[in-house]
Amino acid sequence: MDERYSRQMRFTPIGEAGQRKLAESAVCIIGMGALGTVLANHLVRAGVGLVRIVDRDYVERSNLQRQMLYDEEDAEQGYPKAIAAERKLKRINSDVIIEAIVADATVRNIEELLDGIDMALDGTDNFETRFLLNDACFRKGIPFAYGGAVSSRGMSAMLVPGETPCLRCFIQSADNGGQTCDTIGVIAPVVDIVASYQAVEALKYLVGAAEARRTKLVTFDLWHNHHFEMKLGEPAADCPCCQLKEYPALQATEADSAVSLCGRSTVQIAGKGPLKLDQWRERLEPVAANVEQNAYLLRVQLTEGERLVLFPDGRVLVQGTDDIVRAKTIYARYIGS
Repeated sequence: MDERYSRQMRFTPIGEAGQRKLAESAVCIIGMGALGTVLANHLVRAGVGLVRIVDRDYVERSNLQRQMLYDEEDAEQGYPKAIAAERKLKRINSDVIIEAIVADATVRNIEELLDGIDMALDGTDNFETRFLLNDACFRKGIPFAYGGAVSSRGMSAMLVPGETPCLRCFIQSADNGGQTCDTIGVIAPVVDIVASYQAVEALKYLVGAAEARRTKLVTFDLWHNHHFEMKLGEPAADCPCCQLKEYPALQATEADSAVSLCGRSTVQIAGKGPLKLDQWRERLEPVAANVEQNAYLLRVQLTEGERLVLFPDGRVLVQGTDDIVRAKTIYARYIGS
């Protein structure tokens, strides 16, 4: 075995046999923000054979305080998070297969993103996507390491189809009162702790250490020195996901074409097909205040004050507004209806 794992293999619960299991495993991390970057860093360094990373966004300076795989150059160049993370992770461990996917996880692609995966890890920043991931995991029988962090608070649980309740059993609503990292902030140590809880549960599961797995939801407030653990208990009898097998988040035939990204003053519009960035740069330069392009996206500062960010897969971010009607108007004006 590679000398890089020598200290990990000396840890008896993993050993050489566990290390081989890790090398044969595949995981998917949805969201490469604060939680996702810590998760990917741990699992790639641990030698998990394939790590698939999925994110729809690009690196900004406000990310650097807590999103550990990114640096100032990534923000200046506006690299997609999945691409910037892939570059760092390949330099950390060239033996691990890194699959970087620049995409929004939606009802249209979530199950495909989880194909061939042994477990999924939650690096998202909103409950709408978490419920989507939860429902897809429980329909496909894939374990789901849930985690959330905001302000100085964090929580985490390991959810295993057929063994534990699902996320819907103890969090019924996607409404968290509007509290996001963008509205009330977050301190980086909280992120590290939550993701470390998730990562260690992933390692336990992948090496087959079932007896060591956590069976409780852990919550804490790092600033105010609070810590609480709640037994997951039995699944809710009327749970539409793990008991009734209805999987509500997967019922929609198509993802909403326009979604306001909570706390971001940004609306994402799915678009109707791929965009050729070079062509759109030529088209928009005469009517824009400023245009910047790299291999992965096109940023267009509009004279009205808002900014468009175009991705090759057809998605467009309208930044500077959280009004969906306003965003659609701008989109129609510059991209077309």
